[in-house]
Amino acid sequence: MAPQHKRAGIRRLALGVAAVATSATLASGLAAGVGVGVARAADPRAPAPTPPAPVASPSGLTPPAVPLPSTPTPATTPVPGKETPAYGVFLKSDARGVARMPLFNHWLGGAEFRAGHTYLPGHRWRDIEGSADFLDAWARWRNEKPNRMLVLNVPMQERNEEGASDSEVRRLLRQGAAGEFDHHFRVLAERLVELKVPDTVIVLGWEMNGITYTHRCGPDPEAWKKYWNRIVTTMRSVPGQKFRFDFTPSRGQDAVPWTKCYPGDDTVDIIGMDSYDQPAGMSFDQQVREPYGLQDHVDFAKAHGKPISYPEWGLFRNGDNPEYMRRMLDWIEEHRPLYNTLTDYCPHGVWQCRTNPKSAHVYRSTLFGRTDETGPPLTPTPKPTAPGTPPPPTDCTPLDLGSWVEEWLGGRLCLRFDWW
Repeated sequence: MAPQHKRAGIRRLALGVAAVATSATLASGLAAGVGVGVARAADPRAPAPTPPAPVASPSGLTPPAVPLPSTPTPATTPVPGKETPAYGVFLKSDARGVARMPLFNHWLGGAEFRAGHTYLPGHRWRDIEGSADFLDAWARWRNEKPNRMLVLNVPMQERNEEGASDSEVRRLLRQGAAGEFDHHFRVLAERLVELKVPDTVIVLGWEMNGITYTHRCGPDPEAWKKYWNRIVTTMRSVPGQKFRFDFTPSRGQDAVPWTKCYPGDDTVDIIGMDSYDQPAGMSFDQQVREPYGLQDHVDFAKAHGKPISYPEWGLFRNGDNPEYMRRMLDWIEEHRPLYNTLTDYCPHGVWQCRTNPKSAHVYRSTLFGRTDETGPPLTPTPKPTAPGTPPPPTDCTPLDLGSWVEEWLGGRLCLRFDWW
């Protein structure tokens, strides 16, 4: 999906006073190098499906019904011989996405998500080359812990969401296949290596089977495949790189069967799928069974000896759908993708979107306190039995924003003064 087409961000701040307070607190905490409570800011933009009809937001004075799980549940235990799936969330493309991740984890009871997901802008080639001021914050986050994974969506063409005609796309794909754009991807690869994130997962030309992007495959699948192979070859030629390339269509046939765009096993490391709860009225079982759907994706990857991923998933056309949320989380646990990242803004998400309280409860209850560390089996840890506000750290001054705001945020905000 692209920042405009796939998921329209329909957001409203819950309460002006709370937003101002949390924003100020976040600014103070970041200046001090500390994570604080939750700030909900402007509409995050990631790749997005066709905008749905506007959904009325609940009153800003109504707290969301997202209680903590009522029954103790043991933490997940890694399965011997299998890599533990890395969970992640998309919160914003720029540095605000990095700043929000510890706040999202706090809402999940201190859960540690290992996958950080962002998108390079597709406006001009200089954006696709990855400016340092855009990538710096993500590189720092990745390098804070050795088990973290940086997932970077990379457009294959500039003006990627400007509605290029099929004839123009065909011409550009053939230019790319001839090597005219190689140098842009070499620059990107060199910058990622310089930033010490040479193992970044590159989601290249995502949702190529659709009609949204200038990097779509349909107008000339053969040229698209040659172009993909040139990009991968170019980026792999940079000394020090350890990139993994993720081929990620959208679920279903869309404009063209995504299998027609598959560039070959030599240049694909991961086979992903972007999967949202759409179209309207489609059950999860239908999403599994449809041609080029979830089951075909798993079977195709297995036949090619590749791990799977879900770089984008979430709610969409069927509103607040806790059954979809439960089934998708179960699917992820069963099929163990290398990583998955929930798209968290309206109408798709659960933390930055207050219109999905039932789905938020399922997501939060399932993943509350989760850790994805590999190694010895984890010791089961009981979860809280009822909603509550954890005590603030001893070096933190709590901010009283009201009980419902604290429930919404997943705890009480506090401000540290030890950095003076």
